Amino acid sequence: MGDPPSVWQAGAVTVSARSAGASPAAATSGDRAYTPRRAARVLLIDAAGRVLLFEGFDPARPGHRYWFTPGGGLDPLESPAAGAARELAEETGLRLDPAELGEPVWSDATEFTFDGAWYRQEQDFFLHRVDSWQVDTTGFNDIERRSIGGHRWWLPDELAASGDRFYPPELPALLTRLGQSAAAGQDEASC
Repeated sequence: MGDPPSVWQAGAVTVSARSAGASPAAATSGDRAYTPRRAARVLLIDAAGRVLLFEGFDPARPGHRYWFTPGGGLDPLESPAAGAARELAEETGLRLDPAELGEPVWSDATEFTFDGAWYRQEQDFFLHRVDSWQVDTTGFNDIERRSIGGHRWWLPDELAASGDRFYPPELPALLTRLGQSAAAGQDEASC
């Protein structure tokens, strides 16, 4: 059957790199076949309430640019928290024990194309707060170096008002809700 897939997943983008002769497990949705994937993503939020996003593009559609969170496809038998911690280290240089991520704060499923192929991605989002972080992208793999143009820290309101494409589309509302939850927790702690 070949080696297991090596996967890079970026927001609403998944790339599956396989050895020659390997065949992806495919499913169908309507009239199209897609490759199912599992992923874990990290909402990395700094002390100013900004989230780290990468600016990416689809190699098959270079004009299709978008912002997305750190994270990616899970390796076989890898837990979502372990995959999120691994991807965070590879993409930002921030090394965490998976237990530091806790439980996912949100999950979703999305279908999309990347580089001419269809994917169906089920993904869990973890939240991690830092005072600040100097992003180190030296751990990017080849496809990440070829399809990511930069990174930026965004406030939820800035992101919503930007007119830019971002994934998931619910991100500003999710960040606002999580920020309000954190503020409520701080108020309770000070009582």
